[in-house]
Amino acid sequence: MNGIRKSVAAAAIAGSMLVGGIAGAVVYGATVITAAAASPSPSPSTGTSSGKFVPNEDPAHEATESAAREAQENAGQVPTVP
Repeated sequence: MNGIRKSVAAAAIAGSMLVGGIAGAVVYGATVITAAAASPSPSPSTGTSSGKFVPNEDPAHEATESAAREAQENAGQVPTVP
């Protein structure tokens, strides 16, 4: 009788491990799918998608700009200085 109890206990443990492994895989798969669906690709912040830098030449903006920033804008670079 003792051998039968050990076999039943081993079968119960193995079964619970199998069910737990399957449940864990399902939950993990669902979270991966949800995370992938919740991350849309970034969209451009402006209406243009040419990728070319267009400086702000508004006189009010130009009055507050440093000479180094203006030089970068005139060279067609994205400003890196304030």
